[in-house]
Amino acid sequence: MAKLLVKLQRYFRRKPVRFFTLLALYLAAGSLVFLHSGFAGEPTVTGSQRGSGAGEGPGVPYLGVMQLSRGFKAAATMQEGGRRHGPWFKSTSKELAERGKAGDYGSTRSRALRGRSGREKEEDRARYIGCYVDNTRRRTLRGVSFFDYKKMTVFRCQDNCAERGYLYAGLEFGAECYCGHKVQASNASESECNMECKGERSNTCGGVNRLSIYRLELAQESARRYGSAIFRGCFRQPDNVSIALPVSQLMLNMSVDKCVDFCTEKEYPLSALAGTACRCGFPTTLFTLHEREDEQLCAQKCAGEEFESCGTSEYLLVYQTQVQDNRCMDRRFLPTHAKQLVALASFPGAGNTWARHLIELATGFYTGSYYFDGSLYNKGFKGERDHWRSGRTICIKTHESGQKEIESFDSAILLIRNPYKALMAEFNRKYGGHIGFAAHAHWKGKEWPEFVANYAPWWATHTLDWLRYGKKVLVVHFEDLKRDLFVQLQRMVGLLGIAACEDRLLCVEGQKDGNFKRSGLRKLEYDPYTPEMRKMISGYIKTVDKALKLRNLSGVPDDYYPR
Repeated sequence: MAKLLVKLQRYFRRKPVRFFTLLALYLAAGSLVFLHSGFAGEPTVTGSQRGSGAGEGPGVPYLGVMQLSRGFKAAATMQEGGRRHGPWFKSTSKELAERGKAGDYGSTRSRALRGRSGREKEEDRARYIGCYVDNTRRRTLRGVSFFDYKKMTVFRCQDNCAERGYLYAGLEFGAECYCGHKVQASNASESECNMECKGERSNTCGGVNRLSIYRLELAQESARRYGSAIFRGCFRQPDNVSIALPVSQLMLNMSVDKCVDFCTEKEYPLSALAGTACRCGFPTTLFTLHEREDEQLCAQKCAGEEFESCGTSEYLLVYQTQVQDNRCMDRRFLPTHAKQLVALASFPGAGNTWARHLIELATGFYTGSYYFDGSLYNKGFKGERDHWRSGRTICIKTHESGQKEIESFDSAILLIRNPYKALMAEFNRKYGGHIGFAAHAHWKGKEWPEFVANYAPWWATHTLDWLRYGKKVLVVHFEDLKRDLFVQLQRMVGLLGIAACEDRLLCVEGQKDGNFKRSGLRKLEYDPYTPEMRKMISGYIKTVDKALKLRNLSGVPDDYYPR
């Protein structure tokens, strides 16, 4: 065999033309076989073989607005490697196999009709009702919403809305999902819903200010619940209650669920129980929800539910419904280019992305970044793609700390966080992503000690550099922002040159978590900081504290331990 190969090698060396001719024939034969297999049609695949990823890519956890049960977080996530189905889901494996077989007919109208024919096959779980007009200032569907500019699919949107008890799911701009209990807009032409889904090219996901809306056919009447509500607390009834909470109804058989359902149907984000009266409205300057009372003042037993409290005529028990307060959800680029560049500066892990979310809601303008993070862009931070000097964004995220970089900005919001928590947050981001967590192996291995040794000094020098070289610096402590969001956000918006609308800031308080705020640091079984680490970090805290006070600023908060 070896001798034969040597002879062939010598032969083709002497006559290379024959070699290339033979190679061309081989490639041509392969191409013919490939084309034949393409025309022969695709093999039949059963639903069980395709699995839950058909047409959607790998299962991705829902990163939209997290819902809270009364007092407890209940973030809905999907199982790893598969899709989580609610009780409404009734499709068969045959239907799943038929999904995505519609061809591309090459025109806007054909795409809309193609998507429609696919929808009709899925009527058991969701019925397509049409293309509708949407408005960024007054949404057609006013429940929760989430974006994914990379992996959005029709099924994923339907699944997330259905699991939260909504009756309608709408898709817009190929990547945005909106949920709601009512459709409050006029129909549009089907040809205007002409954008393919980012994660599923075989389906249509609305258009520019156009929603492809589905009515979710729930399998059980019990699933028509309006989901969980967020407990906001006990509050004294406002003086002008009929203006502060304009919609009300007498309920002799009162319960928390009945009042929450009533306000949800009326499309209000607040549900207030006042004994036998249920009131609905928005947080406003007349009813800010800032002055909580002792819950015992609201501890009057509900007539319709023995183990629940329903407030009194003087003290209201308030819940936040699933209706999204859209007064602060519209965002856009600056209409004219900014003349000054404002930095949103922080050490990594200090909550910069969360602060960006708050600023965007409070001002209505996109924030930019010194870097480019595709995952942030895909989740709705549209200013992420702009060059940081473009002048189209209200402020620029940066972690830089050198003199040259700092002096590039005309002013800055300097966000400072407890170094112990900032270091752990950045370590989690580095090894677990924006909202994930590092594995225990990373904490126990060499990665953590090396990380602390390199990053702890940077925590101090970052603040010191901005205080030294920054032209106009507003210091905001992460802990103060969490504790008193309204006041701190007013300060931040003031530096940005935007007139702070109080009702808009109150709206932000109800949407404050966003998509990139971790639900608390994962509790470790041990303290990751050694005595040597604590001694080093304590010295850095004292240095920063002293530098702040030398500039007549308040020092670091008391919970920066040890001091």
